[in-house]
Amino acid sequence: MTVTLDKTAGSTQSWTERTRELLTLLNLHYVGVTVLALVNVYLLIQIGFAWQAATSQDASALAQQTAAMKSAEAAGRPLQGLDDKLKVATADADRFYERRLPYAYSEVLAELGALTKKDGVKLTRVQYAEAPVLVGGVGPLTEMRMDASLSGDYRPLVLFINGLERDKMFFLITGVTLVGQQSGTVGVRLRLTTYLRSPVGMESTQKTVGVASDTAVAAADGGETR
Repeated sequence: MTVTLDKTAGSTQSWTERTRELLTLLNLHYVGVTVLALVNVYLLIQIGFAWQAATSQDASALAQQTAAMKSAEAAGRPLQGLDDKLKVATADADRFYERRLPYAYSEVLAELGALTKKDGVKLTRVQYAEAPVLVGGVGPLTEMRMDASLSGDYRPLVLFINGLERDKMFFLITGVTLVGQQSGTVGVRLRLTTYLRSPVGMESTQKTVGVASDTAVAAADGGETR
């Protein structure tokens, strides 16, 4: 009887230890599964953050590229049709040269004489000086500076100066000085500038004919000759 109880007790103890071992292994399995699940969750969270950051960076980069492209388009807009604009500007410059710039002293003297006669002003003296400008360029010019003395009533003198500024021939007034007034007559010293261009076509012959008279007038007025 005692032997039977000992066997039964030993069998029960062995079963209990085996059960404990199984429970311990099961617990370890559960723990392992739990750890793996947590690791997977952590990795998923990290992947989500990385995807969100990448999406945000792509959107920011796309916005920057779009802004840069718009800036480049805005900067390049004035250059569109530049060839046509250059042609128009060149044609305008040629017209200005031919229509508003004189090619000889005689043209300038004739225009000044016509304006003084029109407004009833007396041109008493003119001195000339010249200097080349735009040398070596497409359209070389000669700067013609004039120091003129005029006399007349106040209103005709004002009309004469306004006429110079509006004249078809280009005149740039650089100075006006009142030099005196006597018996209703006002004296004015006027400094102005124009530019002589190269003659075109038949103008070359006309310029050659007028050189002698231009030189004589300039010398008589105390100016420099060409």
